[in-house]
Amino acid sequence: MPELPEVEVVRRGLADHVVGRRIERATITGDRVARRHEPGPQDLADRLSGATVSAARRRGKYLWLELDREEALIIHLGMSGQMLVEPAEEPLEKHCHARFDFSDDGPQLRFVDQRTFGGLALSPLGPGGIPESVAHIAPDPFEPAFDQRAVVLAMKRRDSAVKRALLDQSLVSGIGNIYADEALWRAEVHGERICSGLTKPTLHRILDHAREVMTEALGQGGTSFDALYVNVNGASGYFDRSLHAYGREGTPCDRCGTLMRRDQFMNRSSHSCPRCQPRPRLPRR
Repeated sequence: MPELPEVEVVRRGLADHVVGRRIERATITGDRVARRHEPGPQDLADRLSGATVSAARRRGKYLWLELDREEALIIHLGMSGQMLVEPAEEPLEKHCHARFDFSDDGPQLRFVDQRTFGGLALSPLGPGGIPESVAHIAPDPFEPAFDQRAVVLAMKRRDSAVKRALLDQSLVSGIGNIYADEALWRAEVHGERICSGLTKPTLHRILDHAREVMTEALGQGGTSFDALYVNVNGASGYFDRSLHAYGREGTPCDRCGTLMRRDQFMNRSSHSCPRCQPRPRLPRR
């Protein structure tokens, strides 16, 4: 699933190409793309037709188009969702499930999703312009509302692995498996270290590195391991060439030369350096 930098790349593209435009007609193909919109795809298409896009916004990995009617179109990218801006005369992609024509006769916006884990749904806007369906998600490290001191205090109270805390979107949003591994490598902390056993300065350092690595990834268009993670013009990011931890099992650590390892963690792969990030010792029985 795309993480914060990849979603922000898409958001910026939508802000450049879609904001301020009026949707003349929305076409939703199939029930699955609108499964999160209970009234169904035709209702979704009907309610979007005539709406003007007033903003493209994001919180963590969650993306939405704010409309001029106190509603937002939530865009779930899932594992393979793409928002593409293309001329209307271009042939439709095989897995195009929704398309939007605008009153200015400019390029279409298309939602393409090969694996169909993503989808579209309408949600009322709540306080601060946050859709009600996204309100349970914590602010991400790039938001003015993000309170790192409060997050550190909350992490310090937890007797759970620090990587688990980084992945908890109700605590801090936007950090996924890739950037959690990268932040922990930079902080020289193993992901299975217990939050309550880490010092507050260490927890601050981990969050600082998470923001730092995501900023660097954003500057390179995000991380793309296949052709599915693209911006609105269909271009892939290339931050995968700059990764120090994720996906580097069996290669030398860029800091000390020790071969990187991969472990299972929360049904995911977790990558670390055995020397720079020693595993926590098991408690004596």
